[in-house]
Amino acid sequence: MLFFDEREELGAVSIIGCHGFTVMTGECLHYGDGMNVIDAVNQRISVRQFTNQEVEHDVLRQLVIDASRAPSGGNVQPWRIYVLEKEATDRLRAVIAGNPEMAPPEYDIYPSGLVEPYRTNRFALGEQMYAKLGIPREDKAGRLRQMAKNMQFFDAPASMFCFIDRGMGAPQWSDLGMFLQTFMLLATERGLGTCAQEYWSVQHKAVREFCGAPDNELLFCGMAIGYTDTSAPVNSLVSERMPFDDFAKFVK
Repeated sequence: MLFFDEREELGAVSIIGCHGFTVMTGECLHYGDGMNVIDAVNQRISVRQFTNQEVEHDVLRQLVIDASRAPSGGNVQPWRIYVLEKEATDRLRAVIAGNPEMAPPEYDIYPSGLVEPYRTNRFALGEQMYAKLGIPREDKAGRLRQMAKNMQFFDAPASMFCFIDRGMGAPQWSDLGMFLQTFMLLATERGLGTCAQEYWSVQHKAVREFCGAPDNELLFCGMAIGYTDTSAPVNSLVSERMPFDDFAKFVK
């Protein structure tokens, strides 16, 4: 685990006002309100617009430490995490803005020839998001501008990158998902919003150089971290899930 611009002294966390909201009701949440796991699961969304309120250093650090309790086959713990606070995140934004050229990703983000029902699930989410933003299908430039907000972390004040050793296999990649989900649920409990971003796989060269990651580590994804802008229409998007019978069954 590596923090950029890590401060030597950790101050107390200041908790003032509303630090989150309930997706279904819009109800304001405060630290200390108490949250069940199912509440965090249901309230977590992919946040695509953040406020400029910074995330405290010790909060970020503790979230990463706590997320490392995620399950890991054989306790391999294959995740390699690089955390960027505001100053470092801003510097990376400037680096990418100055050279936005993308590189081919080092893994397939989606399988070629995505079949049903997966293709429809993906397509429907995109259409729902652009509808929230008021960007019609024929506005290709508008959709590209929205996509480009990925490289700005949707204005989040903090960010994180998850790498994995190139020698690891599919079981260890599944461990990454468990680490990231654990982190996002813990962040939700803290009143923070997150957005996991596989977009960064097309900027792996720039990210590797910026973070100082060794060549044996492969970039899986980035993550935007901060406080949700509850006034942004895009953050009212709640992705749909297939009904139980479409993806699960009891075996008798």
